Amino acid sequence: MIHRKTGLYTSLALLVMMLAGAARAELGGSIATVQADQARMKAAVRPGTSGPGYSVHVMQTPSGITVREYADTSGNVFAVTWQGPFMPDLKQLLGPYFSNYVGAARKRHGGLHHLTVADKNLVVHSQGHMRAFSGIAYLPAKLPTGVKPADLQ
Repeated sequence: MIHRKTGLYTSLALLVMMLAGAARAELGGSIATVQADQARMKAAVRPGTSGPGYSVHVMQTPSGITVREYADTSGNVFAVTWQGPFMPDLKQLLGPYFSNYVGAARKRHGGLHHLTVADKNLVVHSQGHMRAFSGIAYLPAKLPTGVKPADLQ
């Protein structure tokens, strides 16, 4: 009986992990899953202002958070930005880079109301206080030619 329960729990855990991984357009992932992000955040999606070599998908949550996902011409998300009265789910937005962010955040690169994480693989600038949060996360090596971090808003 114990072995059946253990097998069932293991199977359920694997299923949950597989579904969770498929349900996000995370940093470094494919823009094809924007609709999954929209559903998860209960957000309205609209196209943003695109630039040379990239497209922008804008999501607005009912709680007032705006998330922009930047994708290159191949459909890979190379940057995300956010602003609003609350912090978005950074684990969802940063995907596999979330652990890099958490590790660097423990070292505290910033002041009371801002945090900067910067290495060759990931750059995150996050700032805010109650009801006014904003930030940007991008993959320096994945920025399309000619795109500068200042172009991402």
